[in-house]
Amino acid sequence: MPAAVRPPGRVGAQPFADVVAEHLDAVYRYLVYLTGDRAAAEDLAAETFERAFKSWRRFDPRRGAPRTWLCRIAHSAAVDWFRAEARRQRREETYARDEAQLEESVFSEGLSPELEHALRRLTPAEREVVALRVLLELDGPSAARVLGISTTACSTRLSRALKRLEEEMTHVRS
Repeated sequence: MPAAVRPPGRVGAQPFADVVAEHLDAVYRYLVYLTGDRAAAEDLAAETFERAFKSWRRFDPRRGAPRTWLCRIAHSAAVDWFRAEARRQRREETYARDEAQLEESVFSEGLSPELEHALRRLTPAEREVVALRVLLELDGPSAARVLGISTTACSTRLSRALKRLEEEMTHVRS
């Protein structure tokens, strides 16, 4: 069937959902091995399959197996992640030096001491996504562009940051 007439989400006889079901675990394990970080591997697996879905119509099974194609996409996503992590670590080091010099409230006037303490316990990456989405009220795609990550990864990072913030607030109040 010519590419222009293919049903959406289908290459040859195999629907994209079947490819995901068959290769998700392998791609995830590959990314865990590459990154050494299960949370990052989850984000990168989501990004890999998002990228794959967007280019699924162009996948040619005669040029290689779906697993190989997905691992190439995963590798590319991991390389992008390592570059972003290096930039994030440089920012964190800068923030850590600056934070050591600050004693007064740095987040916002009017926050409770408990919330200030809980925010300080978040990583700089978590604080950054909370600041962009909650304080600056950027939408998901805009915040993702600022952070240089996919919308899915941004949403996942925000969800984890808010969960951690909630846990920190529970510990502060106890």
